[in-house]
Amino acid sequence: MLIKPKFWDQKKISPYSIILYPLSLILMLKNFVFHFIPKKKFRIKSICVGNIYLGGTGKTPLVIKLYELLNNNKFNVATAKKDYKNQRDEQILLKKHSKFLKASSRKKIFVKAMNNKIDLLLFDDGLQEFNIDYDLKFVCFKNKTFIGNGRIIPAGPLREKLSSIKKYDAIFLNGDKNCLNNIKIIKDISVKIPIFLTNYKIANLNSFQKSTNYYLFSGIGDPSSLKEILIKNDIKIIKEKIYPDHYCYSVKEIQMILNEAKQLNAKIITTEKDYEKIPIK
Repeated sequence: MLIKPKFWDQKKISPYSIILYPLSLILMLKNFVFHFIPKKKFRIKSICVGNIYLGGTGKTPLVIKLYELLNNNKFNVATAKKDYKNQRDEQILLKKHSKFLKASSRKKIFVKAMNNKIDLLLFDDGLQEFNIDYDLKFVCFKNKTFIGNGRIIPAGPLREKLSSIKKYDAIFLNGDKNCLNNIKIIKDISVKIPIFLTNYKIANLNSFQKSTNYYLFSGIGDPSSLKEILIKNDIKIIKEKIYPDHYCYSVKEIQMILNEAKQLNAKIITTEKDYEKIPIK
């Protein structure tokens, strides 16, 4: 589970980032070497939606939206994700909203898809899978955090150098903050790469009462964006509790949240992804 260091998103380079930079060189070398490894091309068409910024860029909602669009246009499509135990929350969401395949490796997912006569696979994550040649590769960013301090893990939040976007097919920018500046940075690297602007929308907004107090809890990659969109829609948050990304809640923790909300005379609000992980409903 990831608790993102605050210095990752500080524009001014932190002493921690300088100290950790030699470790970043290891990942940079690994990326360089993997660049020369032959990539396997599968018969089934594939789209990979990933990121180079670690955590909270809106990959899963985008995969679900793309699935809806393709499925509505009669494509025989399935979503796919490598089976990481600490990402079961995203698997649950994908299974709930789409035809979903998972396996211990992405190559095995392709085999499953061929056996199920799937024509197109939509991968949630996997841009750093260097031995598979996807047909299309999309990169997601949040406008608010964008590339953070611009450094490679662990000195910063990037899995790859920003210049790597030249090898991808499209950029998706989520949110409306710093949009023009981020677009300029991207276009300075790759002038022809398409950029799509996206925003989250609260699907059940009418079910919230603006006169009611709410207790917010979440375990996602970018909890600040969640709170911002709620406040923007005049939803009154009087307390917030943040857990690490992909956090698995215990019965005791949920009971504590229920008790605190009751003491505050507040209703509880969370994300669909977090709701699916609640051990008691």
